[in-house]
Parts: sequence; structure tokens; C-alpha cells
Amino acid sequence: MSMLTPPGMGGQYRITGDKYPRMRRPRGRRRLVLGLVASVAALGLIGWGTLQLIDVFTGGGSKATAAGPKSDCASKASPSPSATTAAKALPKPGQITVNVLNATPRSGLAKQAADELRKRGFRIGDIGNATKAYDKKIAGAGMVLGAKSAAQAALPVLGTQLAGAQVKTDARASATEVDLLIGTKFTALTNKQEADQALAALANPSPTPSSSPKDC
Repeated sequence: MSMLTPPGMGGQYRITGDKYPRMRRPRGRRRLVLGLVASVAALGLIGWGTLQLIDVFTGGGSKATAAGPKSDCASKASPSPSATTAAKALPKPGQITVNVLNATPRSGLAKQAADELRKRGFRIGDIGNATKAYDKKIAGAGMVLGAKSAAQAALPVLGTQLAGAQVKTDARASATEVDLLIGTKFTALTNKQEADQALAALANPSPTPSSSPKDC
């Protein structure tokens, strides 16, 4: 009998030899642990992938929420300058003296234009031929010429009476005395109805709606 056999036990329970038998851990528990770890990892990957898909299809909604609501962005956009600027204080035709000068070889055009401007309320100054600097040198319908101080006042007002007229300034002092030079392509002044509409639009420009910021 071996020394490893407990007292009182023999027969089939007798242990022979001088070494303990090697005991193996049950393999079922190891497989169970590995299966649980794999399941948790798979669930984590599935959850992460779902969140990524949601973020893609919603355009990063969580970031937009963190940055604050933007639905009222357009309403807070600053109005354009033209929407807040009052109507321009332009001189009336009766406050503007127009010198009508013919820069073409055709006679009678200056008087024709001057008579029509007088009917429309403008004061008429000199009527005659253009100076050598402009005579036969205005290729278009005509030119309105005046002081720099008239560039945003008398000149655009007179310009409504002749569509396509060039605008030029010189060194004269008066802001209310301007020249209308008749060009080689002149046929007639703009008809009164269209001229009045252009003058009204000049005095009361329509407000331009401001665009919303791009990040709204």
C-alpha cells in the first residue's frame, strides 16, 4: 500500500505510487468566460457603429445642439444698409440749372432738348454748341457734366432724363449748375413716363433683403 492511501481505505481506493495524480481544470468554465468576453465586445462594436450611423444621417445633431439653436439666425441677421437708409435728399428739377450743349454736327438738337427739359421742370441756362474739348467727341447719346459735389445729387437727377448718358465731373464750384452735352447717337430724351419712374426710384430706392449667414 502506498503512503498516499488514507488510513482505512484500500482495495479500489488504494493509491499506488509515490506521486499525486495530476488534476485538470474543467474546460467548460474557460469556454464560458471567453464566450462572455466576446459577446460583450461584439455588443460594444454594434453600439458604436449604430451611433456613427446616426451621426452621419443626422448631420452631427449633437454638435448642433451643443452649439445652441439656430432657427432664429435669419431673424437676427443685420439689415442691409439700403433697408435702413432714408430716402436720398436729392435736388428737385426746379433747383437745377442745365446748360444744353450740342456736341454733334446736327443743328437744332440743343434747343430741342432744352425745350423738353423746361417742360419737365428744369431751369435752363445756356443753349449752344459744346466746347472744343467735347465737340464731336461724345460717341454715345450724351453726357452729364458737373461739379464733384453734384455727383450724388444734380447729375444723377439729370441723368434720368437721358438713358445711357455718361457722367463726368469737373472743377466748377456750383453743385446745381450742370451741363447736358448732346452726343452723336442722340435721338431724343427718355420719354417722360420712364424718366419720372427712374427719378422716383432714384429718390426712394427699394430696400435690398439681407442674406442669411452661411452657417445658419
